[in-house]
Amino acid sequence: MKKGLFLTVLLISGIFLLQAQEILTAGRYLEQVAERYSSIRTYVAQINIQSGGSQMSGRVYAMMPNFLRIDFSYPAEQVILYDGENLMVFLPGERAILNQSAAGQGAGVATARGLNLLKRNYVPAFVVGPAPVPIEPGSNEMVIKLKLARRSPGEGFTEIIMDISPDSKLIRRITGRTITDTTVRFDFYGVSLNTGIPERLFVFESPPASNMYNNFLLRGTD
Repeated sequence: MKKGLFLTVLLISGIFLLQAQEILTAGRYLEQVAERYSSIRTYVAQINIQSGGSQMSGRVYAMMPNFLRIDFSYPAEQVILYDGENLMVFLPGERAILNQSAAGQGAGVATARGLNLLKRNYVPAFVVGPAPVPIEPGSNEMVIKLKLARRSPGEGFTEIIMDISPDSKLIRRITGRTITDTTVRFDFYGVSLNTGIPERLFVFESPPASNMYNNFLLRGTD
């Protein structure tokens, strides 16, 4: 009888322990990252972009939920601006301003909304596991790597690798592979959170004699 009681206690204890321990799946971890970004009001960072053989660098400013601006140092003086309604690209070499209506598209992947959209449209999995690994071979920088595979052929990236800093749960690097097998990589450095950013920063003052082109993403289909 005592032996049976002892086994019963062990069994019940084991059940409660299993219930108390949350199994960290890739989907749940992506939700935790989205929850982290939902607490961010403003975001400032250095950004480097590699696409195929081209490279860009600059400073990104974001004010949640919809404002985004990138001031590029390379190409110098180029600007990308999104105000929640319109996407604007300033090309200083051509003195051209490209405008595109983009209402409701959100400010990008590195927002709570963007991360939730990724979870809806991609299947997440750990590349290695939930433990931190080097961001690249030989590096001392440790990240948690998520691999996202698209659920349908309609998505622009066939695969996305997301490198996340384990302590801050902030995205350090995003690497995507397009349907044309081009690799696009975004690196984020020197992140500053919840600092004062004036809303006027997201209003672009057009230089004199600039040429304006509206709905530039659709011009090729006219």
